[in-house]
Amino acid sequence: MENTKKLRTWLDAYQLDHPLVIAGPCSAETEEQLLTIAHKLKDTDATVLRAGIWKPRTRPGNFEGVGAKGLSWLQRAKEETGMLTTTEVANAAHVELALKHDIDILWIGARTTVSPFIVQEIADALRGTDKIVLVKNPVNPDLALWLGAVERFHTANVQNLGVIHRGFSTYEKTRYRNNPEWQIPIDLQNEFPDLPLILDPSHIAGKRDVIFDLCQTALDLNYDGLMIETHHDPEKAWSDAQQQITPETLHQMTIDLRIRKKGEDHLEFQNQLNTLRTQIDVIDNKIVEMMGKRMKIADSIGELKKDHNVAILQVKRWNEVLGRMILRGEENQLSEEFVLRLYKAIHQESINHQQKIFSEK
Repeated sequence: MENTKKLRTWLDAYQLDHPLVIAGPCSAETEEQLLTIAHKLKDTDATVLRAGIWKPRTRPGNFEGVGAKGLSWLQRAKEETGMLTTTEVANAAHVELALKHDIDILWIGARTTVSPFIVQEIADALRGTDKIVLVKNPVNPDLALWLGAVERFHTANVQNLGVIHRGFSTYEKTRYRNNPEWQIPIDLQNEFPDLPLILDPSHIAGKRDVIFDLCQTALDLNYDGLMIETHHDPEKAWSDAQQQITPETLHQMTIDLRIRKKGEDHLEFQNQLNTLRTQIDVIDNKIVEMMGKRMKIADSIGELKKDHNVAILQVKRWNEVLGRMILRGEENQLSEEFVLRLYKAIHQESINHQQKIFSEK
């Protein structure tokens, strides 16, 4: 994308002294519910009121949103509180209705981002608009697909753009509803540093007790904002009750979060250093997680060898692995000496795991 610095214009225009905060319920349920939440949020750091009007659910039978009538509720909330408004659009008809009700920001959901056909339809419906469009990452970890969706809007002369990181689906069981896969938005930042990046910790977490930590990591990685699902009575929410927090919790959280100040050269240096260190922390956590998964597979191999009375050490296999990893190391500018030390340590840990299995009665 050319002239990416222009993509920050809409965000810089707010002149905020803190990251952008978008807050509100997962779903607009009733007019009273939405207005109650909006009035509780107006005295917090939240600048934008969010609410799902059309809810694309994974399976039918769940609450799928109140539909177009909820847009007038957002309009009234804006008139009474002065907050900006945002909702998700999933097709051209949604866009037409949102524009008619003067919704300030439209976001593209993860299930929509995966389809270039639908993204193009929405981009055509928004061609030349001055509305802000935020594109959520696709359901699966695919940076090219994410950026491709953004580029479709940019090509349609939609100038006010940003992206939302809401995590990625995985078959593996993790502590999160959607695995954050921090390296993907880090790569996006490195490629397009002026594209505003917003974290959606609610959909990554799936439960409210880890939202704060996710937000802090995002701020340490220089994210531009947070989109946090907020409900005045989360336990009674009609959708995604476990991942919503109260406006009061949101207010305290924005006080407790550490936000780096920019200004003097040495502070800018420290900011950059801390960001790079956080990137290393993200990768280190992933390395340890992957090592744990590798050892679980080694355990399964140990069980299989024990059942078939096969020796733990298989020299031919070990030499093949080592040779292959040395070549991969060279491709990634890693010295042979380092790769040898690393894989000898990994191999020894695998042997230790399998010896333990062999010693079990």
